[in-house]
Amino acid sequence: MKKINFLATDGVCLNGILYEVPTKTEDIILAVHGMASNCFKQRDEIIANVVNKEEIDYFCFNNRGSELVKYIQNNKGEKKLGGTSYENVLEGYEDIVGAILKLKELGYKNIYLQGHSLGCTKIVYTYHELKEEESNEILENVKGMILLSLIDIPTTLKIYLGNQFEKYLKLAEEKEKEGQLLALMPKEAFIHPICVKTFLNYARDNKEIDFANYGQDNELKKLNEIDMPLFMRWGNVKEMIVQEPDELVGMVSNAICNTQKDIAYIDGANHGYEGKEEIVAKQIIAFIKK
Repeated sequence: MKKINFLATDGVCLNGILYEVPTKTEDIILAVHGMASNCFKQRDEIIANVVNKEEIDYFCFNNRGSELVKYIQNNKGEKKLGGTSYENVLEGYEDIVGAILKLKELGYKNIYLQGHSLGCTKIVYTYHELKEEESNEILENVKGMILLSLIDIPTTLKIYLGNQFEKYLKLAEEKEKEGQLLALMPKEAFIHPICVKTFLNYARDNKEIDFANYGQDNELKKLNEIDMPLFMRWGNVKEMIVQEPDELVGMVSNAICNTQKDIAYIDGANHGYEGKEEIVAKQIIAFIKK
């Protein structure tokens, strides 16, 4: 293990942990964590140790949305509020591309993007931005996409809030007009503290991230445009999905035309895959080898 410091493409200072195998390899998994998380999760450590045995390195890093609240700093020494409570999800693009560039600099040729929960959303968004920009010099090294518990954030939020959704959206918009974008929403408005700006990202200004709309858009257009090997998994215990896991897997499998897809759920796994990390790792290895 070694600590790696690097810069996001907009100059934000980031760091992560690189799990290396003894002999040099060109293969690596780049892991992007979810809400209020970090690169020190047991899940990452276990997956890293398993894939290392197959001569695959593993890099997990703290993006600007790690933890709940923190200061993020750029290479000019300027600070601003960050963390899950204050993040702009679309800025995950800057973090992920910065991480890819760092891994290319370290000599990795085959990079597999792995996301968990909100990390999946950031990866899919980043991929499509790179395609739109025709950044082939970056995409040529990305060999596959691993999505662990990609969830439909806008719909999940509406279901979570129920008939209170419009009430909190109206409150957020009132605070927006008052210039209070960094004010915190009432604690009942989200599963953890969240500022007005970030709440609006999920509840209203979600066009760029509302592509996992299971059941609403059975074409899953954005997921169908992924033209590289695609691995998707969910749990079936306290998972943050609307449908039953087998129903969701069936629907997604039927909708996605990718001939290199591997879509399933892991029986007994929760949203964080606690106690099922080795199973996840072994299935990821089989996907990469295939």
